[in-house]
Amino acid sequence: MPARLVVLVSGAGTNLQALLDATADEAYGATVVAVGADRDGIEGLARAERAGVPTFVHRVKDHPDRAAWDLALADSVAEHEPDLVISAGFMKLVGPDFLARFEGRFLNTHPALSPSFPGMHGPADALAYGVKVTGCTLFVVDDGVDTGPIVAQAAVEVRDDDDVDTLHERIKVAERALLVDTVGRIAREGFTIEDRRVRIGHE
Repeated sequence: MPARLVVLVSGAGTNLQALLDATADEAYGATVVAVGADRDGIEGLARAERAGVPTFVHRVKDHPDRAAWDLALADSVAEHEPDLVISAGFMKLVGPDFLARFEGRFLNTHPALSPSFPGMHGPADALAYGVKVTGCTLFVVDDGVDTGPIVAQAAVEVRDDDDVDTLHERIKVAERALLVDTVGRIAREGFTIEDRRVRIGHE
């Protein structure tokens, strides 16, 4: 049976599209069973609908408080019985209920080589610091900000003429490739986490 993926989006859904394209091949080993979002009317949801994938939306403002939103989001994801939950440009931090339900199965990407430059401005921070190499990180989400165990990383050269937009665009290309490759490997081979060390494949 292919691994079941629930993907969370907040915007254009380019990472989602890369996963949808990959899962069209049965040999990939995974299928996207649902797409969730924190806002209506976004291209990410449209991509899912065009692919015939069920969608759900939970806007924070539609719930009494952040904890209620977190619980509702977790319930909707759980309905689809995912093996992995993928944050693909999902711009909300989930809370303890969500993390408890999907501990060790919730993956996110970050546009820097963790633990460097956490937070919302990874490419800009890398440029400002003057590093020669940055990149992207796929990690298992924990209760910190971009602090979870690292699953995979890819390096991206910082060019002398880069600005934030050109650098971020190249990072996003690397990020999509890293996400697709690594999620496929996890789906086919499994993975373990021990003392923050993530290993893909069975012993």
